[in-house]
Amino acid sequence: MKTNLIVRLQTYLAKQKQKQQRQSLQTIPELPFAFSSEPSRDRLPYDHQAILLQALDAWRSNPLARRIVGLTSQYVVGGGIRLQCSHNATEQFLSRWWQHELNQCALRVYEWCDELTRAGELFFLLSTDAAGMTYVRAVPASQIIAIDTADNDLQQEQCYHQQTGILGEQKRWLAYDSQLDSPDQTVMLHFAINRPPGAVRGESDLAPLLVWLNRYAIWLEDRARLNRYRNAFYFVVKARFLGEAERAARQAVLNAAPPTPGSILVTDESEQWEVIHPRLESHEASADGLSIKKMIAAGAGLPLHFLAEPESSTRSTAEAAGGPTFRHFEQRQLFFTEMLRQMAVIAVRRRAMIEPAIDPQEVIQVQAADLSARDNAALAIATQAASNTFFDLFDRGLIDRAELMRMVYRFAGEVPSQETYPIDPDDPARQQPEKSAGKAAGNKAVDPDSGETRGIAKV
Repeated sequence: MKTNLIVRLQTYLAKQKQKQQRQSLQTIPELPFAFSSEPSRDRLPYDHQAILLQALDAWRSNPLARRIVGLTSQYVVGGGIRLQCSHNATEQFLSRWWQHELNQCALRVYEWCDELTRAGELFFLLSTDAAGMTYVRAVPASQIIAIDTADNDLQQEQCYHQQTGILGEQKRWLAYDSQLDSPDQTVMLHFAINRPPGAVRGESDLAPLLVWLNRYAIWLEDRARLNRYRNAFYFVVKARFLGEAERAARQAVLNAAPPTPGSILVTDESEQWEVIHPRLESHEASADGLSIKKMIAAGAGLPLHFLAEPESSTRSTAEAAGGPTFRHFEQRQLFFTEMLRQMAVIAVRRRAMIEPAIDPQEVIQVQAADLSARDNAALAIATQAASNTFFDLFDRGLIDRAELMRMVYRFAGEVPSQETYPIDPDDPARQQPEKSAGKAAGNKAVDPDSGETRGIAKV
């Protein structure tokens, strides 16, 4: 009887454990909607491949296209990207993973940002060795020919089909799943920009510019040819010759020693010299070229002075034109840093399966460089001007330390971390002095050690 009770208890516990495992695997419930039978909002496969090839060719051969791509990487990545984590062991592993000789993420981030701008999406293969070190490899978007998604949700990507050869060989890579992940499994991640709802693939930043980049290149080439032809000319010599033989002899003499530009030519009245050159009138050519370049700059979200075309001689106009551009770069930087954070989280999770000292639940922060040094100068001036007022309010006891930190960080353009700067509610500096019988106590905080009024706020 006792044995049967133990067996039944073990069976019950095993069933409960299996039930918990099944519940943990069901991270995304069955969504109560399904997509209509309308065509996909993605480009057709051949059109998408053509855009990718044209964008890469434009980046290789067109200086404007390369400049647009390079500017995006220079502002988004800037002086580099750094990973931070409050957990010591986890941060040490992140540093090793970031600087590993087979990853070299500090160098690859510029290439990844360029490819994100050119192709509009990035595909990463993540593989982990027996020691728990994860290696990252970017796959060209042109090699991904199909993406399988859930039947009722395009955001749940399940696997990717990569074309690896010219004969149609394909490889199938599973999408990353945090609940079914295993260190010995190679998975793929997909990040896309310029993707409308209902689409799976992203689109290049150069896609709407390709036509105008080509037109500007053709226009510029025609202008170079016209300028060359405008400087070309011919000498025409008119004279009375007795016959064809005499005319041919005179032409042979002139061809043997033609007059050089700036030389003096003396002839008698029997010869008359003229110059024939093409009359190519194109007074509005500069306006035409500027119009095409404005179309390119508008599509790229860049002011013209970023593309070697000063719009105005005033500095304030040029600075004002850069505001929307910095917003665009800021949004792209947020996307790029979040992409790196997700890959770092996966690397930490896989390492934690092998090394218990790693905490996969720790928060990982990705810090990128500021977009503009001028913003730092403006924030420094604003912080210096406002901090004195906030410190005075703190000294008078009108605001607490948490509010002081929040306001100072707000004017500095940063977000305070409660973990880095903990708030102590029992801080003696925040306790008001007791009122005496004769007169009320002052409204300034008193140092409990010296009994003097605080003059400087210490954060």
